[in-house]
Amino acid sequence: MSVFEHAAFRNHEKVLFVADEASGLKAILAVHSTVRGPAIGGCRMWRYTTSDEALTDVLRLSEGMSYKNIMADLPIGGGKSVIMRPGGDFDRTALFEAFGRALNALNGEYLSAEDVGVSPADLDAAARHTKHLVGLSSGTGDPSPVTARGVFFGIQVAAQRALGGDLKGVKVAVQGATGHVGAYLVRHLAEAGVELILADINETALNALADEVGATIVDKDAIYDVEADVFAPCALGAVVNPDTIDRFKFKAIAGAANNQLSTPHMGAELQKRGILYAPDYVINAGGIINVMGDLDPQFDERWVDGKLQGLKATLGEILDRSDAQGRPANLIADEIARQRIEDARAGGKRAA
Repeated sequence: MSVFEHAAFRNHEKVLFVADEASGLKAILAVHSTVRGPAIGGCRMWRYTTSDEALTDVLRLSEGMSYKNIMADLPIGGGKSVIMRPGGDFDRTALFEAFGRALNALNGEYLSAEDVGVSPADLDAAARHTKHLVGLSSGTGDPSPVTARGVFFGIQVAAQRALGGDLKGVKVAVQGATGHVGAYLVRHLAEAGVELILADINETALNALADEVGATIVDKDAIYDVEADVFAPCALGAVVNPDTIDRFKFKAIAGAANNQLSTPHMGAELQKRGILYAPDYVINAGGIINVMGDLDPQFDERWVDGKLQGLKATLGEILDRSDAQGRPANLIADEIARQRIEDARAGGKRAA
Protein backbone atom coordinates (compact mmCIF):
# COMPACT_ATOMS: atom_id res chain seq x y z
CA MET A 1 0.00 0.00 0.00
CA SER A 2 1.41 3.43 -0.90
CA VAL A 3 1.43 6.27 1.61
CA PHE A 4 -0.99 8.53 -0.26
CA GLU A 5 -3.60 5.78 -0.58
CA HIS A 6 -3.24 4.69 3.05
CA ALA A 7 -6.54 4.87 4.93
CA ALA A 8 -4.91 6.90 7.72
CA PHE A 9 -3.26 9.41 5.36
CA ARG A 10 -5.52 12.42 5.82
CA ASN A 11 -3.87 15.63 4.63
CA HIS A 12 -0.49 14.93 6.20
CA GLU A 13 2.05 17.54 5.17
CA LYS A 14 5.13 15.30 5.32
CA VAL A 15 6.05 11.69 6.05
CA LEU A 16 9.76 10.85 6.37
CA PHE A 17 11.10 7.29 6.35
CA VAL A 18 14.53 6.91 7.94
CA ALA A 19 16.94 3.95 8.03
CA ASP A 20 20.41 3.84 9.57
CA GLU A 21 22.14 0.53 9.02
CA ALA A 22 24.90 1.09 11.57
CA SER A 23 22.52 1.56 14.52
CA GLY A 24 19.60 -0.49 13.23
CA LEU A 25 17.30 2.53 13.23
CA LYS A 26 14.13 2.21 11.20
CA ALA A 27 11.82 5.12 11.90
CA ILE A 28 8.90 7.03 10.43
CA LEU A 29 8.38 10.72 11.18
CA ALA A 30 4.96 12.15 10.31
CA VAL A 31 3.99 15.83 10.22
CA HIS A 32 0.23 16.22 10.05
CA SER A 33 -0.18 19.98 10.44
CA THR A 34 1.98 23.07 10.98
CA VAL A 35 -0.73 25.70 10.42
CA ARG A 36 -0.53 26.89 14.05
CA GLY A 37 3.23 26.39 14.47
CA PRO A 38 5.83 23.61 14.49
CA ALA A 39 4.43 20.10 14.76
CA ILE A 40 5.03 18.58 18.20
CA GLY A 41 4.44 15.00 19.30
CA GLY A 42 6.37 12.24 20.98
CA CYS A 43 8.49 9.40 19.65
CA ARG A 44 7.19 5.88 20.26
CA MET A 45 9.39 2.77 20.06
CA TRP A 46 7.49 -0.47 19.64
CA ARG A 47 8.05 -3.95 18.24
CA TYR A 48 5.91 -3.50 15.12
CA THR A 49 5.31 -6.64 13.09
CA THR A 50 5.47 -4.84 9.73
CA SER A 51 6.35 -1.42 8.41
CA ASP A 52 2.72 -0.97 7.37
CA GLU A 53 1.67 -1.45 10.99
CA ALA A 54 4.19 1.21 12.02
CA LEU A 55 2.96 3.55 9.28
CA THR A 56 -0.65 3.16 10.36
CA ASP A 57 0.31 3.95 13.94
CA VAL A 58 2.35 7.05 13.15
CA LEU A 59 -0.28 8.47 10.78
CA ARG A 60 -3.09 8.01 13.30
CA LEU A 61 -1.00 9.32 16.17
CA SER A 62 0.23 12.40 14.31
CA GLU A 63 -3.29 13.34 13.22
CA GLY A 64 -4.39 12.87 16.82
CA MET A 65 -1.64 15.25 17.96
CA SER A 66 -2.93 17.93 15.57
CA TYR A 67 -6.38 17.54 17.09
CA LYS A 68 -5.03 17.42 20.64
CA ASN A 69 -2.90 20.53 20.25
CA ILE A 70 -5.53 22.66 18.58
CA MET A 71 -8.28 21.58 20.98
CA ALA A 72 -6.01 22.70 23.83
CA ASP A 73 -5.61 26.00 21.93
CA LEU A 74 -1.83 25.72 21.69
CA PRO A 75 0.27 27.66 19.15
CA ILE A 76 1.68 24.47 17.63
CA GLY A 77 0.80 21.81 15.08
CA GLY A 78 0.78 18.04 15.31
CA GLY A 79 3.25 15.32 14.43
CA LYS A 80 4.56 12.01 15.72
CA SER A 81 7.40 9.57 15.17
CA VAL A 82 7.73 5.83 15.63
CA ILE A 83 10.78 3.61 15.81
CA MET A 84 10.54 -0.04 14.86
CA ARG A 85 12.29 -1.65 17.82
CA PRO A 86 15.15 -3.85 16.57
CA GLY A 87 15.10 -7.53 17.44
CA GLY A 88 17.68 -8.90 19.85
CA ASP A 89 20.34 -6.79 21.52
CA PHE A 90 21.03 -3.32 20.20
CA ASP A 91 22.86 -0.15 21.24
CA ARG A 92 20.13 2.23 22.47
CA THR A 93 22.49 5.18 22.61
CA ALA A 94 23.58 4.75 18.98
CA LEU A 95 19.97 4.19 17.90
CA PHE A 96 18.72 7.41 19.47
CA GLU A 97 21.73 9.39 18.32
CA ALA A 98 20.77 8.33 14.79
CA PHE A 99 17.18 9.36 15.53
CA GLY A 100 18.42 12.78 16.60
CA ARG A 101 20.27 13.20 13.31
CA ALA A 102 17.11 12.18 11.46
CA LEU A 103 15.11 14.93 13.17
CA ASN A 104 17.41 17.53 11.63
CA ALA A 105 16.15 16.62 8.16
CA LEU A 106 12.81 18.31 8.98
CA ASN A 107 14.52 21.61 9.91
CA GLY A 108 12.46 22.25 13.01
CA GLU A 109 9.07 21.65 11.40
CA TYR A 110 8.71 18.73 13.83
CA LEU A 111 9.85 18.63 17.47
CA SER A 112 9.87 15.25 19.17
CA ALA A 113 9.46 14.19 22.79
CA GLU A 114 9.13 11.10 25.00
CA ASP A 115 6.39 8.53 24.37
CA VAL A 116 5.82 4.79 24.91
CA GLY A 117 9.06 2.81 24.91
CA VAL A 118 11.28 5.90 25.07
CA SER A 119 13.08 7.11 28.20
CA PRO A 120 14.58 10.47 29.22
CA ALA A 121 18.03 8.91 28.70
CA ASP A 122 17.06 8.05 25.12
CA LEU A 123 16.11 11.67 24.45
CA ASP A 124 19.34 12.85 26.04
CA ALA A 125 21.22 10.69 23.52
CA ALA A 126 19.21 12.14 20.64
CA ALA A 127 19.83 15.67 21.96
CA ARG A 128 23.56 15.28 21.33
CA HIS A 129 22.79 15.60 17.62
CA THR A 130 19.68 17.78 17.41
CA LYS A 131 17.97 20.73 19.07
CA HIS A 132 14.55 19.67 17.84
CA LEU A 133 13.36 18.05 21.08
CA VAL A 134 11.13 19.09 23.97
CA GLY A 135 10.45 17.56 27.38
CA LEU A 136 14.11 16.88 28.13
CA SER A 137 15.29 16.27 31.69
CA SER A 138 17.13 19.61 31.45
CA GLY A 139 13.86 21.39 30.62
CA THR A 140 10.30 20.75 31.75
CA GLY A 141 11.12 17.07 32.26
CA ASP A 142 8.64 14.21 32.54
CA PRO A 143 5.19 15.43 31.38
CA SER A 144 3.37 12.43 32.87
CA PRO A 145 2.23 14.10 36.12
CA VAL A 146 0.52 16.91 34.23
CA THR A 147 -1.03 14.50 31.73
CA ALA A 148 -2.44 12.51 34.66
CA ARG A 149 -3.90 15.64 36.24
CA GLY A 150 -5.70 16.54 33.02
CA VAL A 151 -7.09 13.01 32.69
CA PHE A 152 -8.22 13.15 36.32
CA PHE A 153 -10.15 16.33 35.53
CA GLY A 154 -11.67 14.56 32.51
CA ILE A 155 -12.80 11.67 34.70
CA GLN A 156 -14.39 14.17 37.08
CA VAL A 157 -16.44 15.62 34.21
CA ALA A 158 -17.34 12.17 32.87
CA ALA A 159 -18.50 10.98 36.30
CA GLN A 160 -20.57 14.09 36.83
CA ARG A 161 -22.29 13.62 33.46
CA ALA A 162 -22.74 9.85 33.62
CA LEU A 163 -23.35 9.38 37.33
CA GLY A 164 -24.56 12.76 38.52
CA GLY A 165 -22.04 13.33 41.29
CA ASP A 166 -18.42 13.59 42.38
CA LEU A 167 -15.89 10.77 42.45
CA LYS A 168 -16.20 9.65 46.08
CA GLY A 169 -17.20 5.99 46.11
CA VAL A 170 -17.16 5.71 42.31
CA LYS A 171 -15.62 2.51 40.92
CA VAL A 172 -12.88 3.17 38.34
CA ALA A 173 -11.06 0.44 36.41
CA VAL A 174 -7.60 1.57 35.31
CA GLN A 175 -5.79 -0.30 32.53
CA GLY A 176 -2.03 0.29 32.40
CA ALA A 177 -2.09 1.38 36.03
CA THR A 178 1.68 1.35 36.62
CA GLY A 179 2.69 3.26 33.49
CA HIS A 180 4.14 6.77 33.48
CA VAL A 181 0.69 8.39 33.48
CA GLY A 182 -1.36 5.58 34.99
CA ALA A 183 0.38 5.52 38.37
CA TYR A 184 -0.01 9.28 38.86
CA LEU A 185 -3.66 9.03 37.84
CA VAL A 186 -4.30 6.16 40.26
CA ARG A 187 -2.98 8.24 43.15
CA HIS A 188 -5.17 11.21 42.20
CA LEU A 189 -8.19 8.92 42.08
CA ALA A 190 -7.33 7.32 45.42
CA GLU A 191 -7.11 10.75 47.06
CA ALA A 192 -10.57 11.53 45.66
CA GLY A 193 -12.06 8.49 47.41
CA VAL A 194 -12.42 6.30 44.33
CA GLU A 195 -12.78 2.51 44.59
CA LEU A 196 -10.00 1.29 42.29
CA ILE A 197 -9.67 -1.82 40.14
CA LEU A 198 -6.26 -2.09 38.49
CA ALA A 199 -4.65 -4.09 35.69
CA ASP A 200 -1.16 -4.01 34.19
CA ILE A 201 1.40 -6.34 32.65
CA ASN A 202 4.01 -5.36 35.27
CA GLU A 203 2.85 -7.57 38.14
CA THR A 204 5.53 -6.51 40.63
CA ALA A 205 4.81 -2.80 40.23
CA LEU A 206 1.07 -3.49 40.14
CA ASN A 207 1.11 -5.33 43.46
CA ALA A 208 3.07 -2.52 45.09
CA LEU A 209 0.74 0.18 43.75
CA ALA A 210 -2.39 -1.75 44.75
CA ASP A 211 -1.04 -2.16 48.30
CA GLU A 212 -0.25 1.55 48.44
CA VAL A 213 -3.75 2.75 47.44
CA GLY A 214 -5.86 -0.18 48.63
CA ALA A 215 -6.95 -1.29 45.16
CA THR A 216 -8.24 -4.56 43.75
CA ILE A 217 -6.16 -6.28 41.04
CA VAL A 218 -7.56 -8.15 38.04
CA ASP A 219 -5.88 -9.91 35.14
CA LYS A 220 -4.98 -7.68 32.22
CA ASP A 221 -7.53 -9.42 29.99
CA ALA A 222 -10.26 -9.38 32.65
CA ILE A 223 -10.31 -5.59 32.99
CA TYR A 224 -12.91 -5.39 30.20
CA ASP A 225 -15.36 -7.53 32.19
CA VAL A 226 -15.29 -5.85 35.59
CA GLU A 227 -18.27 -4.13 37.18
CA ALA A 228 -17.10 -0.50 37.30
CA ASP A 229 -18.57 2.94 36.73
CA VAL A 230 -15.65 4.35 34.73
CA PHE A 231 -13.04 2.63 32.56
CA ALA A 232 -9.74 4.50 32.26
CA PRO A 233 -7.51 3.05 29.50
CA CYS A 234 -3.94 4.21 30.12
CA ALA A 235 -1.95 1.73 28.02
CA LEU A 236 -2.00 1.32 24.24
CA GLY A 237 -4.83 2.22 21.87
CA ALA A 238 -7.69 0.43 20.10
CA VAL A 239 -9.00 -1.09 23.34
CA VAL A 240 -12.58 -0.21 22.36
CA ASN A 241 -13.06 -2.66 19.51
CA PRO A 242 -15.54 -5.28 18.25
CA ASP A 243 -14.01 -7.92 20.51
CA THR A 244 -14.26 -5.92 23.73
CA ILE A 245 -17.24 -3.59 23.45
CA ASP A 246 -19.95 -6.14 24.29
CA ARG A 247 -18.06 -7.02 27.47
CA PHE A 248 -18.27 -3.50 28.88
CA LYS A 249 -20.45 -2.81 31.92
CA PHE A 250 -19.11 0.72 32.34
CA LYS A 251 -21.10 3.94 32.32
CA ALA A 252 -18.22 6.06 31.05
CA ILE A 253 -14.81 5.72 29.41
CA ALA A 254 -12.17 8.35 30.11
CA GLY A 255 -8.46 7.61 30.05
CA ALA A 256 -4.97 8.63 28.99
CA ALA A 257 -4.31 6.21 26.11
CA ASN A 258 -4.23 7.60 22.58
CA ASN A 259 -6.60 6.28 19.89
CA GLN A 260 -8.75 4.28 22.30
CA LEU A 261 -11.36 3.60 19.62
CA SER A 262 -10.23 1.02 17.06
CA THR A 263 -12.34 2.85 14.45
CA PRO A 264 -14.45 6.03 14.66
CA HIS A 265 -17.57 3.83 14.39
CA MET A 266 -16.87 2.53 17.88
CA GLY A 267 -18.03 5.89 19.23
CA ALA A 268 -21.51 5.26 17.86
CA GLU A 269 -21.46 1.75 19.32
CA LEU A 270 -20.64 3.15 22.75
CA GLN A 271 -23.46 5.66 22.42
CA LYS A 272 -25.92 2.87 21.55
CA ARG A 273 -24.96 1.14 24.77
CA GLY A 274 -25.39 4.30 26.83
CA ILE A 275 -21.65 4.57 27.60
CA LEU A 276 -20.31 8.14 27.79
CA TYR A 277 -16.98 8.60 25.99
CA ALA A 278 -14.53 11.39 26.77
CA PRO A 279 -12.44 11.81 23.58
CA ASP A 280 -8.90 10.82 24.52
CA TYR A 281 -7.02 13.62 22.80
CA VAL A 282 -9.15 16.21 24.58
CA ILE A 283 -8.41 15.06 28.13
CA ASN A 284 -4.86 13.70 27.75
CA ALA A 285 -3.32 16.96 26.48
CA GLY A 286 -1.72 17.86 29.82
CA GLY A 287 1.69 16.55 28.80
CA ILE A 288 1.93 18.63 25.65
CA ILE A 289 0.66 21.65 27.57
CA ASN A 290 3.45 21.14 30.09
CA VAL A 291 6.26 20.89 27.53
CA MET A 292 5.31 24.27 26.07
CA GLY A 293 7.50 25.63 28.83
CA ASP A 294 10.50 24.41 26.84
CA LEU A 295 9.56 26.77 24.02
CA ASP A 296 8.82 29.95 25.95
CA PRO A 297 9.06 30.87 29.66
CA GLN A 298 5.67 32.62 29.48
CA PHE A 299 4.11 29.13 29.49
CA ASP A 300 4.64 28.82 33.25
CA GLU A 301 2.90 26.73 35.93
CA ARG A 302 0.02 29.20 36.26
CA TRP A 303 -0.52 29.10 32.50
CA VAL A 304 -0.45 25.28 32.58
CA ASP A 305 -3.09 25.20 35.31
CA GLY A 306 -5.33 27.50 33.27
CA LYS A 307 -5.00 25.29 30.23
CA LEU A 308 -5.89 22.18 32.24
CA GLN A 309 -9.06 23.88 33.41
CA GLY A 310 -9.71 24.72 29.77
CA LEU A 311 -9.67 21.00 28.93
CA LYS A 312 -12.57 20.48 31.34
CA ALA A 313 -14.54 23.26 29.66
CA THR A 314 -13.81 21.88 26.19
CA LEU A 315 -14.93 18.39 27.19
CA GLY A 316 -18.13 19.85 28.61
CA GLU A 317 -18.79 21.67 25.33
CA ILE A 318 -18.29 18.46 23.34
CA LEU A 319 -20.60 16.46 25.59
CA ASP A 320 -23.23 19.21 25.44
CA ARG A 321 -23.18 19.12 21.64
CA SER A 322 -23.26 15.33 21.65
CA ASP A 323 -26.36 15.32 23.87
CA ALA A 324 -28.09 18.07 21.90
CA GLN A 325 -27.41 16.49 18.51
CA GLY A 326 -27.68 12.85 19.52
CA ARG A 327 -24.31 12.14 17.91
CA PRO A 328 -21.16 10.44 19.24
CA ALA A 329 -18.76 12.63 21.20
CA ASN A 330 -15.73 11.47 19.19
CA LEU A 331 -17.27 12.72 15.93
CA ILE A 332 -18.21 16.04 17.51
CA ALA A 333 -14.64 16.50 18.79
CA ASP A 334 -13.12 15.58 15.41
CA GLU A 335 -15.37 18.08 13.63
CA ILE A 336 -14.44 20.89 16.01
CA ALA A 337 -10.73 20.09 15.68
CA ARG A 338 -10.83 19.92 11.88
CA GLN A 339 -12.73 23.19 11.69
CA ARG A 340 -10.19 24.90 13.90
CA ILE A 341 -7.36 23.63 11.71
CA GLU A 342 -9.11 24.83 8.55
CA ASP A 343 -9.79 28.21 10.14
CA ALA A 344 -6.12 28.50 11.06
CA ARG A 345 -5.08 27.49 7.55
CA ALA A 346 -7.36 30.13 6.07
CA GLY A 347 -6.01 32.73 8.49
CA GLY A 348 -9.36 33.07 10.24
CA LYS A 349 -10.27 32.98 13.89
CA ARG A 350 -10.38 29.79 15.90
CA ALA A 351 -13.79 28.12 15.66
CA ALA A 352 -16.00 28.37 18.74
